[in-house]
Amino acid sequence: MNPIYLIINWLILFNCYKHPTLIADTFFQGNDPNFKIIRHSDRGFKPTNRKVNVFGIPIYAYAEVEDIKLLHAANIMAQYLDNDEDGIVDNPLLLKTLIENQAALFMWKKMAQVNLNAQDLGADESHPEWHINCHTGPFDATLEEVWHVISHLGYAHAYPTIFGEFKGTSLTNAMDIARGGHFTKIPHKYPEIAWYTYDDRTCKYDCMAGEYIYWGLTSILGAQENRLHEISDEWDLNTSDLVKNTDTAIYSLLSNPEYIFPKSLPDGTYRR
Repeated sequence: MNPIYLIINWLILFNCYKHPTLIADTFFQGNDPNFKIIRHSDRGFKPTNRKVNVFGIPIYAYAEVEDIKLLHAANIMAQYLDNDEDGIVDNPLLLKTLIENQAALFMWKKMAQVNLNAQDLGADESHPEWHINCHTGPFDATLEEVWHVISHLGYAHAYPTIFGEFKGTSLTNAMDIARGGHFTKIPHKYPEIAWYTYDDRTCKYDCMAGEYIYWGLTSILGAQENRLHEISDEWDLNTSDLVKNTDTAIYSLLSNPEYIFPKSLPDGTYRR
């Protein structure tokens, strides 16, 4: 056989060999310059069929979850961790702690799928369009659920005496001031002086601390400015100025450069 034909046949076979591997590993690359969706067989998350890795932190998705929602969550996670978007995580200790604690998020489409051991995010709770609609319309809960991963498995463990979710830390001391007292359970009625009045009775003290730091940070970053009528049953300080002037304890913690908190609200367009 002509050597040229041998080379051509070898190239065809080589390409045919590699192509199925690419299909097996990649579902949809789309036009996202930073992330791709891949198959996985990770223990504890096998009911999901794909994931995206963000600086080593996996975000899993059930088959019914839209690709665009999965990639949006990845972009939000990346912007929280690399807020200046230079390609390097802003707080290496935070990332190290998250990975050590096996931080993960999974996305679901049906309530029956909320059954894995990780923070969850419903695909129908994710609203990427909120960011381009002047922060109006259905709120993008991706901002909340992704942050819960970072605060609960990251900050709470990297700085346990400061952001630990148990009594006596700097965070929970600030929370007890914001709630008008130390409550291990939701009180029948909060004191009139309270501005943080979370009322989900399934939420224990550590959960209350996680919600508190979320409200504080996202209010400082501007996410809650148009939402006072939606959130006032839980949180009154919906702007940065209100947090700064009223909840001086949490503002001091979240603006302390030692802990490298985000300064800009993620919008789902990491490095774009």
